[in-house]
Amino acid sequence: MDLNNVFQRLNTGSKKWSQYPEDVLPMWVADMDFPVATPIVQALKNRLEHPLLGYSVPQQALRETLVKHLADRYGWQIEAQDLVFLPGVEPGVNMALHALVSPSSAVLVQTPNYSPLLHAPANWKLPRIDLPFHVDARGEYPTDVAALERALPDHGALLLSNPHNPLGKVFERDELLAIGEACVRRDALIISDEIHADLLFDGRQHTPIASLSPEIAARSVTLMSASKAWNIAGLKTAFAVVQNAELRQRFNAGRLGLVDSVNALGLEATEVAYREGAPWLEQVVAYLQDNRDYLADAIKNRFPGITMHLPQSTYLAWLDCSGLGLDSPQQFFLEHAKVALSDGLEFGDDCGQFVRLNFGCPRPMLEEGLARMERSLRDI
Repeated sequence: MDLNNVFQRLNTGSKKWSQYPEDVLPMWVADMDFPVATPIVQALKNRLEHPLLGYSVPQQALRETLVKHLADRYGWQIEAQDLVFLPGVEPGVNMALHALVSPSSAVLVQTPNYSPLLHAPANWKLPRIDLPFHVDARGEYPTDVAALERALPDHGALLLSNPHNPLGKVFERDELLAIGEACVRRDALIISDEIHADLLFDGRQHTPIASLSPEIAARSVTLMSASKAWNIAGLKTAFAVVQNAELRQRFNAGRLGLVDSVNALGLEATEVAYREGAPWLEQVVAYLQDNRDYLADAIKNRFPGITMHLPQSTYLAWLDCSGLGLDSPQQFFLEHAKVALSDGLEFGDDCGQFVRLNFGCPRPMLEEGLARMERSLRDI
């Protein structure tokens, strides 16, 4: 598989490539410009040999594949019945907030954070408490666990992004254990978005927070999907792991208008991704790590005024543009470089000098985007 090959995605219905005019290079939404793994494509072709695509439910083979994947990859032992299938992680977050958090309780969110997570509590008129990350002397973003426990609302919830978007932070096992134990002490629900779990760099290992103890698992809703790692977000399929049966029943009751069935092709693709997609994913993660390092070197040597924390996961870089003296870095690069980045304000009210750049693309595309940005800065 040649990941340097640039595919034409204009006029394919791609959200990423339809948002802006054709002369704009899109490097914003978390959607990679790599072809889907061959086994997934073949499985979809095979499924389409059957001419019916009605409401669909997960087969036992998919449940067993996921149980095996979670055990093999993370040492996390769950039962097939613990799995709840969903049309996406964001609906799962909202289901959990609606069904499991009392209207009189609050939700704690570490900031900056992914916009749909940041704004989800307001969908249900739940108060939000922000706990800002602060960079340390090593350039890392550790969790101040003491501050987190003080900020946690009793009987409320923690909305966790693990691995973290947009920081690309991988939580250490001990850090997650301390967070989980704080939630146990404060009787707080944990809603953990772990959609980037399979996209880690430098040999790091993802730890699902619910895997750390029975007490933490009993108050956790863990949301996962093959969509980011295997680049199949358009198939709208995700799953939750809810090991507490009473919690799972209440969670399921919070579906509102979301029917029990999930995208027929998404279910097929998800099973094949976790069963046969490891070789493809290994190649892609290695390529992404090389892209990350290329980007970091370019930012350091070609972009005075921009600093970048080296992401430990995801394919998203969080760029601090405060040294450029621009009112809106996102708007500047859109207008003057014809490069579309995600605006930092989407991730927090104090993030207007940040942009998020998606480096999940062929290297020629990344090089072109950086060249455009570099040229645009020569005139300011």
